[in-house]
Amino acid sequence: MYPERRTAVGRWRANLFVVSCHILRMVTAFIMIKTAAGKSEGLLAAIRDHEGVTDAHIVAGQYDIIAEAAGDEVYDVMHSVATRIRDLDGVADTRTYICLE
Repeated sequence: MYPERRTAVGRWRANLFVVSCHILRMVTAFIMIKTAAGKSEGLLAAIRDHEGVTDAHIVAGQYDIIAEAAGDEVYDVMHSVATRIRDLDGVADTRTYICLE
């Protein structure tokens, strides 16, 4: 369900090199995006093209677009993805929700 990255960590123990594998989970977030009137369809393609955005959809409700984003760390998602989306012309407001599970 969540993207994973595996890293190998090694250390010497009793003349044996022991390698253990750690699974590092990527941070996933949902970004709720409110757009100016008539801008949703034009912004959808630009949002989907952003590095770190894994999916995006136009929705009905309080927000106009919901984007799913992933990064190695919370900082990557909050600053690299959410900030760039907020700076797009036609974006009125954003809310970012980091997944806890």
